[in-house]
Amino acid sequence: MVKDFAIDLEQCLNCLKGDGIFLYPTDTVWGLGADATNEAAAQRIMHLKNRPVNKSFVILVADERQLAQYVKNIDSRIMTYLDQFSKPTTVIYPGAHGLAPTVMADDGSVAIRICKDGFCQQVLRQSGKPLISTSANLSGQPTPTLFAEIDPLVIKGVDYVVRHRQQDMQRAAPSTIIKWHPEWLSQNENDAKNPEKSPIEIIRA
Repeated sequence: MVKDFAIDLEQCLNCLKGDGIFLYPTDTVWGLGADATNEAAAQRIMHLKNRPVNKSFVILVADERQLAQYVKNIDSRIMTYLDQFSKPTTVIYPGAHGLAPTVMADDGSVAIRICKDGFCQQVLRQSGKPLISTSANLSGQPTPTLFAEIDPLVIKGVDYVVRHRQQDMQRAAPSTIIKWHPEWLSQNENDAKNPEKSPIEIIRA
């Protein structure tokens, strides 16, 4: 298992040196991954999924420092709010920069999650790259909750399939997605803990 983990890590890092795409387990469902700063890689995933061009991607980063490389003027109060969640939570931030155009929304926003999964952390930290993380399904199909449910066309369409956690039988679920509205808050940091003054718009629970 340790050997497989090391091979998986090496192969994913190789993909991230160019426009390679891979299938990998995350802190939520299995995802299609690639370098989120590489437009050619993003386009490959779009074509594989047959995804509408107006739909952006979720991006994974390792920590707040990496987040700050791709989002301008992050409101520090959002971290206070996120500490209340046990479920992985993706945040839609305004002011994205330094990412492939395809991964961002038309308004310049981007959906990013700080991912604490052990394998993803290794890929993120060793590559230094943010990762695309879109569900491993063709557009319009249900999101697979187990590796065994992934369409063979998706598996055949990637450069590498991670072996780590393929046998997991615990069904996964997509992350919560929220949009941060700092204008809904006063300058009082304690407001972020007050449900009546929540700056959060729930996009997907």
